[in-house]
Amino acid sequence: MRRRPWRMTFRYAAEGVMYALRTQINMRIHVVVAFLVIAAGLSLRISRLDWLFVSMAIAMVIVAELINTAVEAAIDLISPDIHPLAKAAKDTAAGAVLLAAVFAVIIGIFVFYRPLLTLISQIF
Repeated sequence: MRRRPWRMTFRYAAEGVMYALRTQINMRIHVVVAFLVIAAGLSLRISRLDWLFVSMAIAMVIVAELINTAVEAAIDLISPDIHPLAKAAKDTAAGAVLLAAVFAVIIGIFVFYRPLLTLISQIF
């Protein structure tokens, strides 16, 4: 078996991310929200520790969405017909995305609550 160049693994990974962005509306929503959260963090000058939590939450949601996309594609290939186990696999993968997104919202509340409260009090 011939080994492929190491750099090709990055290309294949990038192709996977691009596939998810092209085909999955939820992936595009997650990326847009991530950019908005990053802009808010820069504007509100959150701490380095807060950036750590925000970055982890963003990464977790996007990774979960990528895994969900992979599971859905594999299930569609293996079982094009409706099957209870295919549904269970897809629903479980989607549930992982939901939990990651809920966690990210909770992190967002913890990180942005005080800075937003301070900003609002300065405006009014």
